[in-house]
Amino acid sequence: MRAEDVMSSPAITVRPTTPVKAAIGLITSHGFTALPVVDDDRLIGIVTEADLVRDRVIPDPRTLIWREDPTPAAPPPATVGEVMTSPAIAVRVGADIAEVTKVMLDGHLRCTPVVDGERLVGVVSRRDLLRTLARDDEAIVADVRHVLARYGGHGRWVVSVADGVVAIVDEFDSAEDRHVASVLARSVPGVQAVTVSSRLDEKV
Repeated sequence: MRAEDVMSSPAITVRPTTPVKAAIGLITSHGFTALPVVDDDRLIGIVTEADLVRDRVIPDPRTLIWREDPTPAAPPPATVGEVMTSPAIAVRVGADIAEVTKVMLDGHLRCTPVVDGERLVGVVSRRDLLRTLARDDEAIVADVRHVLARYGGHGRWVVSVADGVVAIVDEFDSAEDRHVASVLARSVPGVQAVTVSSRLDEKV
């Protein structure tokens, strides 16, 4: 799978001039954890929940009767451009989703923008990854059979899926074809592992 296979597109974005209050409204109403920041379609940064919360939750004065008030004297930044993280960590539209997942986990990122050149084309979130892994086995079987039929014809491959793990049996005995079948099956969204065997192996 590639980033383009699982990303949410088009992405909901904000601009550097977008008021922070408006960005907070977008995040809370859509259930997002971050928003890409664009100038036209060019990705220039990302604004996260943490960016939007920082320095905005002030102490309750009732708890400060005998203590100094730590509330900043100046009001917090008003626009997304003042609080965003720039540059944003982004991935290419054709990036292997396994590498995208590693980038997100290693960087503790809840989502990452997807770009084609400098142009934003979508966003991959942890929820997108989970949605892909949660695909129904019957849908995965149908997709695997479809891609294999285009390569070896209908009826050649016997395909079964259990919890995202694909088992393929080849009616013929070709190591090269079995390799291609494995590659094609692994490109199907929701596939977590693939085994390919020959019908002849079952007769041994």
